[in-house]
Amino acid sequence: MARSINIVYFAWVRERLGIDQEQVELDDEIESIADVLAMLAERDDRYAEIFADFEKLRFALDQDYGLSTSSIGSAKELAIFPPVTGG
Repeated sequence: MARSINIVYFAWVRERLGIDQEQVELDDEIESIADVLAMLAERDDRYAEIFADFEKLRFALDQDYGLSTSSIGSAKELAIFPPVTGG
C-alpha cells in the first residue's frame, strides 16, 4: 500500500530545486530517509546532484532530528536542510 510524505526543503536545497515542499508517494520498500533520497535522486539531474552526497545534509522527521538511516515509519513530514553553522 502506497503512503505519502510531505518533504520540506530549506536553504540551498530549496533554491536549487526551485520548490519549498512537495508531497511524495512512497512505495512499501521505502523504509529510511536514505531510501527516500535515493528515490528522489532518480527523478532527474537536479535531484541527483543535490542528493549525491546526502551525508552532508541534515534531516527531521515530524520536526525531530533524524539520520539518513532513520526509519520513515508513519512520519508525515520530512525536512531536508544543510548543516547550520553559528558565528
